[in-house]
Amino acid sequence: MSLISVEDVTLARQRLRGVVLETPLQRSHRLSELYGAEIYLKREDLQEVRSYKIRGAYNNMAQLTQEQRDRGVVCASAGNHSQGMALACAKMGVRGTIYMPSVTPKQKINKAKNFGRDLVDVILVGDTYDDAYAEAAKAAVANGWTFVHPFDDLNTIAGQGTVGLEILDQTTRAIDKLLMAVGGGGLSAGVGSVFAQLSPDTEIIGVEPLGAPSMYESLKAGKIITLGTIDSFVDGAAVRTVGTNNFPIVRATMKEVLLVEEGLVCQTMLDLYNEDGLVAEPAGCLSVAALDQLGDISGQTIVCVIGGGNNDIARTAEIQERALLYAGLKHYFIVEFPQRAGALRDFLNLLGPDDDITHFEYTKKHNRAIGPALVGVQLANAGAYAGLTARMTAAAIGFRPINDQPMLFEMFI
Repeated sequence: MSLISVEDVTLARQRLRGVVLETPLQRSHRLSELYGAEIYLKREDLQEVRSYKIRGAYNNMAQLTQEQRDRGVVCASAGNHSQGMALACAKMGVRGTIYMPSVTPKQKINKAKNFGRDLVDVILVGDTYDDAYAEAAKAAVANGWTFVHPFDDLNTIAGQGTVGLEILDQTTRAIDKLLMAVGGGGLSAGVGSVFAQLSPDTEIIGVEPLGAPSMYESLKAGKIITLGTIDSFVDGAAVRTVGTNNFPIVRATMKEVLLVEEGLVCQTMLDLYNEDGLVAEPAGCLSVAALDQLGDISGQTIVCVIGGGNNDIARTAEIQERALLYAGLKHYFIVEFPQRAGALRDFLNLLGPDDDITHFEYTKKHNRAIGPALVGVQLANAGAYAGLTARMTAAAIGFRPINDQPMLFEMFI
């Protein structure tokens, strides 16, 4: 294994001048006060394409031969890399084709089309990045296009590594810990290479969503593991298989990978927006969401990379819902209601003074004495759940909590 050299990353930085923004390294007053530490945010969400992915995509394409440019390029992306490649295509006058999962947020799809203008075609296929990758790889062979990989390419990795050079240039403080999201390993391999050579005492910590722990499982096994299924909600970090070029670099430079539940990711997104006015996408806020897992970090200097801010406002309701479920403030039940007048009123009397019914769905399709209803209750605080269920039991109301069976209530909400 050999790290990406500082020289290669420096050359990438020169290629990117005038193309990417040298994003600020901002101290977060709120987070610094909360943890008693110096917490800095590397604001890659402020790039023109609202993520660091333009760095790797442009550095990769800048080194193509004229013949490769004439033939065209292709990529697979969960969203952010597509925008980076699309903008690179527009700046270089190169035709490109982008394969994206069908579940990609519409905002990311539209932005890729807008950045690429008439030079880029977007094709939606499959449910995950890996599905899109398989189709893009076939198209590359069939059409003679050059594949611009979002992470498993040394030129892409070098481009992402420029984030690390900027961080070190922007502070004179010794950085104790550096946290960043891990998907395929492009950012973590690039930045990890830079810090291993220029700031070796800094602990590099990766963060993955609990539903897509590909690097975590690979590091644990000591080899690259392909996950069978993944939760694609944190789309910017949801891959089944990490990169073959990336894995050995990450293994050599990263102290550990932390896993964050998707519900906590949602709560962190809301906190960053409501408290800091910062719009982060799910993968973009993984680093901040993992801070609680670091233990006592008082007095330390911590850098969190905010990797992207391409969040579709249409997902807001789902984000709020996931955050409430994670916090224990939202609960869904199948409730057996007696078929008589006043049954619902009796149930309402069991709620706490600040609790609220947010969902009620009932259709009588039979003549039985008891009929089921789907009921969603939002509590004033998580501790109120025990009291509510105790009162329901004492009132001899038949009920079944279904928060642990999301397939059941996701059909209705």
